[in-house]
Amino acid sequence: MNEPRHAAGWRRLDARTPLAHCAWLGAPLGSLALTALATGGRLDARAWITLAIITTVFAVITGAGTLTWRLTRYRVTADAIELRTGLFTRRVRAVPLHRVRNVDLTANPVQRLLGLVVLRAGTGGHSGELKLEALGRPGAERLRRELLARAGSVDAAEPVLSTADPRWLRYAPLTFWVFGGVLVSAGAVWRALDGMGIEPWRLGLVRRAFDAFGRSALWLTIPVGLLIVTLLGVTGAVALYAENWWRYRLEWTDDATLRVRRGLLTTRSVSIERARLRGVVLREPLLLRYGGGATVRAVTSGLGNREENLRRSVLLPPAPRSEAVRVCTGVLGEAVDVAGLRAHPAVARRRRVVRLVVWGVVPVTVALGVLGVLLTPVLLWCAAGWLLVSVPVAYALAGAAYRALGHAVRGRWLVVRSGALSGETAVLDRASVLAWTFTDTPFSRRAGLVTATAAVAAGEEGYHVRDVGAGDAVGVAGAVSGEWVREFVVGEG
Repeated sequence: MNEPRHAAGWRRLDARTPLAHCAWLGAPLGSLALTALATGGRLDARAWITLAIITTVFAVITGAGTLTWRLTRYRVTADAIELRTGLFTRRVRAVPLHRVRNVDLTANPVQRLLGLVVLRAGTGGHSGELKLEALGRPGAERLRRELLARAGSVDAAEPVLSTADPRWLRYAPLTFWVFGGVLVSAGAVWRALDGMGIEPWRLGLVRRAFDAFGRSALWLTIPVGLLIVTLLGVTGAVALYAENWWRYRLEWTDDATLRVRRGLLTTRSVSIERARLRGVVLREPLLLRYGGGATVRAVTSGLGNREENLRRSVLLPPAPRSEAVRVCTGVLGEAVDVAGLRAHPAVARRRRVVRLVVWGVVPVTVALGVLGVLLTPVLLWCAAGWLLVSVPVAYALAGAAYRALGHAVRGRWLVVRSGALSGETAVLDRASVLAWTFTDTPFSRRAGLVTATAAVAAGEEGYHVRDVGAGDAVGVAGAVSGEWVREFVVGEG
């Protein structure tokens, strides 16, 4: 649908925008349907009141949405993109084109059905982003190219870095959502039922299941329950992976913009300027690492606050590690060796063992021992069993955490690795490191260790070289930022 233009160059949002605002009806109408199903079609006064409220809110929101659509205009001038809104108080917001850092396109299922997208032009500063909701997809694509071109991008054909592969679905169960997703979903269902006045434990099906299995045959109920939770988690993780990463495509659309497109029901398109890239993070969480997989995240600015940056900076979903390394090479423009990093002092291993024993093993052992003395000797045997099992596990985890430590300076890149569970390897442009912070404690100072933090105005904003020798910390900071760092540290000492 062509967007009407006006004499002053102002454009109107797509005429189907008010229809897209009706998506909120799904949740309350679904809640009413579940209530009717649970009560055999008999709606009480509470349900009828809810239906009346939904009707009233629908009328108000539809009217407000239509009025907002009629009063909203935008335009692109030679210097800025401007948005004009408001009925009684007219507001005009202008974002200079040279401040535009990324242009994202997203569409939920309703918007996709209507052929609409939401365009967000991010500035990367405190002014946030300018949001146009909603535009026809062809017009939004043209506007995206227009904004990036006017902001300084130059079209150039560059290779596609990565595309979706259905075989990657096997990595979905190796994520947090296998069990975390089940707990989150169960909590959401519980809140929904409670909001409808339904008490799940009073339903006949639930009571019969509890009478049959909950009070007896626990040797069978518990394993079957765990199996069901695992199967639900795996199914949910695969479904979530498919929804988020279907039609995934990572490409350079020109010599200044890296674009990630993905999504099955809700489509997303995130664009990142090459000039805003400060490096990449290769993530290999514990389960994914054992499965031979990894993910990639961009170290970049201009994607919003920290939470938004974490969500929008992902360049590659869980995929084979070889694919992750290839994506890192394509994004950085050169291959950077992330193996054979400089090992940290052996005393760092001892520190990790002590931490795990002091904070993980000892408190549980002491608690069980005290309760055993006060209540029953059985708990003393539990304390002894916990001690026998937890100490070897603590040593194993401490060894894994120590082996995960490493750092190196490779050409123009600083490589930092840490995290036994998260398994993160950050490759940072040395020129992006703005400052260094050296941190120690009385215990680490006695061991001759410090943690050096490289401050970067992007991503996590601080990347830690943990538990490194004091001399090595100054040396790596000097190699990255120049001898002025060494002179400063020596001067302070």
